[in-house]
Amino acid sequence: MKEQWWQEEVVYQIYPKSFYDSNQDGIGDLRGITEKLDYLENLGITMLWICPIYQSPMDDNGYDISDYRAVAKEFGTMEDLEELIGEARKRRIKIMLDLVINHTSDEHEWFQKALADSNSPYHDFYIFREGDREPNNWRSVFGGSVWEKVPGRKEYYFHAFGKKQPDLNWENPKLRERLYEMVNWWLEKGIAGFRIDAITFVKKDLSWKDRHPDGADGLAKCTKAARNQPGIGTFLHELKEHTFDRHECVTVAEAPGVPYDELEEFIGEQGYFSMIFDFRYADLDIASGSEWFKRIDWNIRDLNEKIMASQMALQKYGWCANFIENHDQPRAATKYLREDETDQEAVKTLGAMYFFLRGMPFIYQGQELGMRNFKRESIAEFNDLSSIDQYYRSLEEGYSEEEALEFVNLRSRDNARTPFPWKKEQFGGFSSVKPWLGMSEEYPAINAEEQVGREGSVYEFYRSMISFRQKGPYHHCLIYGNIKPIASNENVIAYQRYTQEETIYCWFNFSREESVEDMPQQEAETIWSSYGEAEIRGAKLVLKPYQSLLLRGRTGGNDNGEE
Repeated sequence: MKEQWWQEEVVYQIYPKSFYDSNQDGIGDLRGITEKLDYLENLGITMLWICPIYQSPMDDNGYDISDYRAVAKEFGTMEDLEELIGEARKRRIKIMLDLVINHTSDEHEWFQKALADSNSPYHDFYIFREGDREPNNWRSVFGGSVWEKVPGRKEYYFHAFGKKQPDLNWENPKLRERLYEMVNWWLEKGIAGFRIDAITFVKKDLSWKDRHPDGADGLAKCTKAARNQPGIGTFLHELKEHTFDRHECVTVAEAPGVPYDELEEFIGEQGYFSMIFDFRYADLDIASGSEWFKRIDWNIRDLNEKIMASQMALQKYGWCANFIENHDQPRAATKYLREDETDQEAVKTLGAMYFFLRGMPFIYQGQELGMRNFKRESIAEFNDLSSIDQYYRSLEEGYSEEEALEFVNLRSRDNARTPFPWKKEQFGGFSSVKPWLGMSEEYPAINAEEQVGREGSVYEFYRSMISFRQKGPYHHCLIYGNIKPIASNENVIAYQRYTQEETIYCWFNFSREESVEDMPQQEAETIWSSYGEAEIRGAKLVLKPYQSLLLRGRTGGNDNGEE
């Protein structure tokens, strides 16, 4: 594909409420991010993705927006945001914001006007249906019916997510125009682009028919009828044409469920977005991304197959956004490494395995320290709407309280949202007062102060890895090169990155034991290793336990990856 400026970026995702509290009120803020820019610059990242900072009642931690053009008071002011953009620019760090345009808060002025007067033009900005009962049996992503009754009227409004997050009616062209005006307004402020939330929900099945129930509650997942519906391309093309095409920006879509054979429409040369997140390997431990109690046993071979299937499909059409953590996922060390989550070499190998894939690497705050999941003792300790819903749905499905709590501890979005541990002191140096959400550890053993500058730490590993990809002698191949899988043993993930001129073999051992692998070429030199040189015995490569290794081959590969 044609080379684009954003293909060379390394993105660091910030959950502002939990990054750093500059005014000591227990809530992270924009000035807190500005104060920590030197930490981020030292790490080597080139772009920040900041989760929603817009005005919001925070029912879903900012993904319920009540004013698109205002900054939430707990995060600061518009001047604070403009200062952050300017200070980041001085450090050659770009800013990407979240764009939430499938729904608003029920406290948004548009929705309030819609409630006040059913004849108001704003009433058609949302999805309302008249009747004495819910129009259908669809279940919202956060549990319960997608329909909420309007007080005092025989009318219901639609919400794919929380009750306080009414969906916008994208069938209304006037609504779309207002959204496009807002998007352009932000891009003109100097941000680099958007991560676009839940965008594949904007088109619904307008028949509103019941679906076959799939749970004890008698409801059916709304994703069957309110995500990736036929006709969505018309909306997405228009969005791009009226906004993104007018700016040299980057767009990263949260687009779960897009079939691989439709990827060209989304990320091809004329696609709607620069890239998308693929969640297939992120959700390999559960049967459904919205049902945490349906656990699936998996192994490294399964993970390998899902990652490489994703890479090959995305490579066919365009670019991808590679991640192992985000604000909606548990900590990667716990999820992927399980009993080896405390092994630093295992944490490093997990990081390197996804970081050198083809595409833009995303690092979530605290991932560079090897943070792990917490263990909560009661559902009362959780803040996340989805976690609370999953707990009670598990009970409804027949599981015990202990089992339900285990499911939620394993998958809770709060795992990633705990305050960032800057120091080993009470509240982790995040704040001098009790934070809005309980820490993973009140006096965190895993913290930035202990790792920055310490040889062998996870942070310094990430710093070295970023530098090697961005500035090393093989950066062109590692960024722009194609990818194909390499046959490996069951606990090893291996792939080849290649251009016409260069070949790099990438090996990652996810085992406490050595692994003997077949070498694609008998002559190859070590160019990067998590520890130690490559041990090559004739045509065999011996990988040490939890070793990451990059070898340079003798020749480049052609477009088919053949020597």
